[in-house]
Amino acid sequence: MPKSLPVIELSGALCCPPVAAGVVSDADALEVALRLKALADPVRIKLLSLVLAAGPGGLRNLDLTRELQLTDATVSHHLGQLKRAGLLLATHRGASTYYSADRAALAALVQALDPACC
Repeated sequence: MPKSLPVIELSGALCCPPVAAGVVSDADALEVALRLKALADPVRIKLLSLVLAAGPGGLRNLDLTRELQLTDATVSHHLGQLKRAGLLLATHRGASTYYSADRAALAALVQALDPACC
C-alpha cells in the first residue's frame, strides 16, 4: 500500500525555490510532491488534457463524465483531487460547474521543477 502524504492546504500558489536550484526544504518538497501526486493518475491527466483543450471557458462536469465514460462520482472524485491541488478552478454557472485549468499554478509547478524549461 502506498505511503499516504499528509493533507495540507494547496489552493494557494506554489511558491518555492526550483528543485533544480539546489536542495529544497522538507516543506517545499512536500508542496511539490502533493501537486505531482494529484497528477499521478491517468484519469486525472486525461481530465487535465480535456480541460486545457477546452480553453478558458472550461468544461462542465457532465461533459467530462460523458467524454471519459466514467461515473459522475468517479469524475467528481478526480476533479476534486485536482482542484484541491490547486491545478483546476471551478466556476458555478446556474446548476452546472465548469472546470478550467489554473494555468498559473501549472506554470509554477513546471518552474519549480525546472526553471530553464519552456
